[in-house]
Amino acid sequence: MQGVKVLVIGGGAREHALCRSLSLDPDVTSLHCAPGNAGIAQVATLHSVDALDGPAVAALAAGLEADLVVVGPEAPLVAGVADAVRGRGIAVFGPSAEAARLEGSKAFAKEVMAAAGVPTARSYVCTTDEEIDRALDAFGPPYVVKDDGLAAGKGVVVTPDLEAARAHARGCEQVVIEEYLDGPEVSLFAVTDGECVVPLRPAQDFKRAHDGDEGPNTGGMGAYSPLPWADPKLADEVLATVLQPTVDEMRRRGTPFSGLLYAGLAITSRGVRVVEFNARFGDPETQVVLARLKTPLSGLLYAAATGALAEFPPLRWSDDAAVTVVVASEGYPASPRTGDVIEGLEEVAEKDAPAAYVLHAGTRLDEEGRVVSAGGRVLSVTATGAGLAEAREHAYRAVSRIRLAGSHHRGDIAAAAAAEEAAAEGEAATAGEA
Repeated sequence: MQGVKVLVIGGGAREHALCRSLSLDPDVTSLHCAPGNAGIAQVATLHSVDALDGPAVAALAAGLEADLVVVGPEAPLVAGVADAVRGRGIAVFGPSAEAARLEGSKAFAKEVMAAAGVPTARSYVCTTDEEIDRALDAFGPPYVVKDDGLAAGKGVVVTPDLEAARAHARGCEQVVIEEYLDGPEVSLFAVTDGECVVPLRPAQDFKRAHDGDEGPNTGGMGAYSPLPWADPKLADEVLATVLQPTVDEMRRRGTPFSGLLYAGLAITSRGVRVVEFNARFGDPETQVVLARLKTPLSGLLYAAATGALAEFPPLRWSDDAAVTVVVASEGYPASPRTGDVIEGLEEVAEKDAPAAYVLHAGTRLDEEGRVVSAGGRVLSVTATGAGLAEAREHAYRAVSRIRLAGSHHRGDIAAAAAAEEAAAEGEAATAGEA
């Protein structure tokens, strides 16, 4: 494709990462985003629209004569925005409302996994206090309690505290309580047109607010890719045992899934298990995965949106590592403060690019044209390097230039993986000398 007009729906760091990649794509001649944010405005034309209003989004896409619409967040997908755009005959990257139930309802996702033979944690779906107590007693601590519906990354509680688990469960209309899965977690994205499935490169994110995986769960405080400790064949294994069977089962049900299927995985002592499915790119993993993708993005997403993925060439990847560090506002995740001026962005652009750059999440321009905080996760500072250690160095140097009153970030993103990578390289060098 050449001369492509693209409209991206959303306004977070995930959408900024998508827009940045699309802006660097030589085939994209016109890039738009709705509603966007202060950072996205530097690479795309912004439009005001209610992202949950399918007819309004479809009308905007038609008015722009967009060739491709990319729906970023989960809420518009579950609300049927992709259906409305398809109804106007416009190619859209994102599943239908029916297919997006894979993320919109954890109980539905468990049902699909069971039918498809996908390995996942044992679980109970509960709606009454009695069912909740029986499920918590059956599994014991640590307790894993998940709100069945969308909760913006904050609907999951993992705790050894029975009362905390019970309180969270009783605050949900319907809740999924499941066994705790040991082992590290991995995020694996796959692009699909409903039949063909193309996995991207694995990443790992950090959910807890503070270093050492302390503090409350968040939407994600950082991520990195590649994973030096993971089996090189992990993506192929997950494609065969998780992704393809799930896509096949959705098609068998008459609700084919096209778009981005995200598998959150636990690498347990008993093998790979699915923690959850998402129906869109994850944030902040998208930032590091797209930083490594060399294949132009518009062609890949358009092939998925038009059922032509089987003919698409193999993806090309950079050998570089990528690290993202999230800068969060004071009080995040409980009660984030907004409206504070962000300084140092120009300094990062002048001194750290292209090795490091800033992707905006919760930002806006105030009346004086200054960039100010407008959400809990404010910025994603993303960097690449020849290895994880170098990528970390670039990322944290850029973070040090940013000034936002009361902000906080984790200092240990990818630290353990970088140490493991260095140890493996040392062992390889020693073996070569021998």
